[in-house]
Amino acid sequence: MTSTIAPRVRTLVLLLLAATGLLLAGAGPVSAHAALTGSDPRQGAVVDKAPQQISLTFSEKVALSDDSLRVLDPKGKRVDRGDPAGTGGTTYAVKLHGGLPDGTYTVTYQVVSEDSHPVAGAYTFSIGAPSRTSVSVDGQTAGGGVVGVLYGFGRYVSYAGFIVLVGGAAFVLGCWRRGTAVRSMQRLVVSGWLALTAATLGLLLVRGSYTGSGKVGDIFDLDLLGQVLQTKTGAALVSRLLLLAAAALFIAVLFGAYDKRDDEEKRDLTFGLAIGGTVVAAGLAASWAMSEHASTGLQPGLAMPVDVLHLLAVAGWLGGLTALLVALYRAPAETPLDAAAVRRFSQLAFGSVLTLVATGVYQSWRQLGSWSAFTGTRYGQLLLVKIGLVVLLVGIAWISRRWTARLAQSGGADAETVTEDEDDKAEKEHVSAGAGASATAKGAPETGAAAGAGSAGIDGSDGDSERAAQLARQRAAIDTARRKRERDADPNRFGLRRSVLAEAAVAVALLAVTTMLTSTEPGRTEEQAAAATSSATEDANAAGALTLDMSFDTGGEDGKGVVRIDLDPARPGSNEMHVYVLRPNGRAFDVPEVKIAFTLEEQDIGPLPVVPDHISTGHWSASGVQIPMAGDWKVAVTVRTSDVDQATVSKNAQIG
Repeated sequence: MTSTIAPRVRTLVLLLLAATGLLLAGAGPVSAHAALTGSDPRQGAVVDKAPQQISLTFSEKVALSDDSLRVLDPKGKRVDRGDPAGTGGTTYAVKLHGGLPDGTYTVTYQVVSEDSHPVAGAYTFSIGAPSRTSVSVDGQTAGGGVVGVLYGFGRYVSYAGFIVLVGGAAFVLGCWRRGTAVRSMQRLVVSGWLALTAATLGLLLVRGSYTGSGKVGDIFDLDLLGQVLQTKTGAALVSRLLLLAAAALFIAVLFGAYDKRDDEEKRDLTFGLAIGGTVVAAGLAASWAMSEHASTGLQPGLAMPVDVLHLLAVAGWLGGLTALLVALYRAPAETPLDAAAVRRFSQLAFGSVLTLVATGVYQSWRQLGSWSAFTGTRYGQLLLVKIGLVVLLVGIAWISRRWTARLAQSGGADAETVTEDEDDKAEKEHVSAGAGASATAKGAPETGAAAGAGSAGIDGSDGDSERAAQLARQRAAIDTARRKRERDADPNRFGLRRSVLAEAAVAVALLAVTTMLTSTEPGRTEEQAAAATSSATEDANAAGALTLDMSFDTGGEDGKGVVRIDLDPARPGSNEMHVYVLRPNGRAFDVPEVKIAFTLEEQDIGPLPVVPDHISTGHWSASGVQIPMAGDWKVAVTVRTSDVDQATVSKNAQIG
């Protein structure tokens, strides 16, 4: 039965890793964690004279570079001057050249949010009157492309390496100290260290291109690397590398000097390793907490230590689970995993789950802020998936605890008796093997290997010793194989193996979802940005202009978005209309066709069709839109996203 399950384990792990890789590769650019909440001039505005500067307001502080804010004229020429700078709080501005002619101008921005994630976008405004523009903002995304995939993969590997390193070491030191002499456990922990170290070095190299140009060729740009080292994220990655040097010393002592000590020295060394290992593990976890979600937003002073506890609990549970799986399948017959070790890990896992629940509830409240964000934001939806996976994992863990209890009941005194009987039997077989070798040397018939061994020495003494050693090795190999068969045939151990394997499979998916969560805009930030946009719309309406936002879904691939209509002055007579089609994340969305119709049903007027002109990516406009009279007009918009996929949405608005 176990001979067939090992290949299944390898196949399942490979499939899970492949699926995780596809999940990460298909995730696309990360969602911005700092959202644009306002601008002056605002998006789509038509101003009478050229402004002296352009200012943008974000939901949190951002880091700027020389090219973070750019303003382009209709021909694509830059008209901004000087470096962008903060004007107080979360507002940043760049000055413009004087005497700018009329036309449509494009504002592009690419900044880094306070929690280390890149943010990019673009919008247009007009001076005097709208005009055609040659500027395309299709590529205004951050963290995408090959570099984005590499960075996302590096983040996943770094989390996985941390979990295996910390959780594996905790399992050996706290649950199964005999595992310090097991080669498979040594390889597991060292592999975690190597993965985390390699991923950290890779992230340092890729970081500059990831937050900047997005070009693969810039990965090895030393100037960009120097800029990264001056940022908060760069300092966190360098600190992680220094802590990994201390972790290497911890591993060397745990798997080297530990077994050579006597019992009393081992107790003292265990205490020292536990203290030192905890400090190093907490420091590694803090390198994430001090540079990502927890370091900004609400209550950062409390959120960072909570995040450290959360990461340590994840490592203790999932990393220990990985070590348990390796021990169940790879532990040698002479050093089997005993029931007491499994029971101790069960207690460790239970404490880790309690910590995860407590810290997870706080993190969810901090990142979401409302119940509606669970279903109304991408972060909340991913969090629901994570909660479901955790519940499933806890359910499988409960089954594992039952197998652990059965294994403990059947593996106590009986196991010790069996071990003593096997030792006695092995000793008797060794004695009989020596006697058989002596009899052969005194003239007993020799065959095969015995004859060759007996003729090795002149007086037969060398042959006797070689023959005895050969037989002893054969007997030892046979005994080891027999003990392994008996161990693997234990139904309780086999049941535990299957349940732990299922836990590991769910854990791989859970880690992938967690990595995606750290790269997704928190629900609280997304809702704040939406509220700011709504407030700006209300202000615009109060000033006389009309702004309508309507969500659409054509049902096809990439068919969801928001269409925004700006009508100025929203009075009977001639009006200026701008139409913006946006993706759910707020970025410009170019579609093949947009049509608008106005209907005043109470007066049986309309529909009055309007076909706007395409100005730039996601932007259409129409001049001289005639509204014959005031009233409650129905504004219908038809959006076509492909040759066959289109949808019509409508909303009523008071005009005049």
